[in-house]
Amino acid sequence: MSIYDFSAETLDGRPGPLKDYAGKVLLIVNVASKCGLTPQYEGLEALYRQYKDRGLVILGFPCNQFAGQEPGDAAQIQSFCSTTYDVTFPLFAKIDVNGPKAHPLYEYLKREKKGLLGSEAIKWNFTKFLVGRDGEVAQRFAPQTEPKDIAAAIEKLL
Repeated sequence: MSIYDFSAETLDGRPGPLKDYAGKVLLIVNVASKCGLTPQYEGLEALYRQYKDRGLVILGFPCNQFAGQEPGDAAQIQSFCSTTYDVTFPLFAKIDVNGPKAHPLYEYLKREKKGLLGSEAIKWNFTKFLVGRDGEVAQRFAPQTEPKDIAAAIEKLL
């Protein structure tokens, strides 16, 4: 099993096979628009613009599992992200990242890179997984880790 075996619906309702990103460095993030960490969208977009021509793709997965902080539908999420933070990186349909309905991609990510003290559960919005060009999950970053603080790890994989 590899990251490229998964697919997720895009925010605009199309199939989004991760094999489309083979050979790229991926930063996979569960996002939310009404969270104290929501301003990280700005930093994520800055990373994307800085490194996309070198092979970085950021994949945003809206999730409403943490204090209901992503209540909007796809159109509201798209509008918020584009008008508030000028997000241009790919966004996917809202998913669960924990529990019985967790998206299979997130089940895989959590198994591949456990969190603090070996925990698999996603603790909050803006947990980040960095995936190398080979499809291997290289690192997991806590929600509070600012996108700019991931730049050195991204550089190593590019």
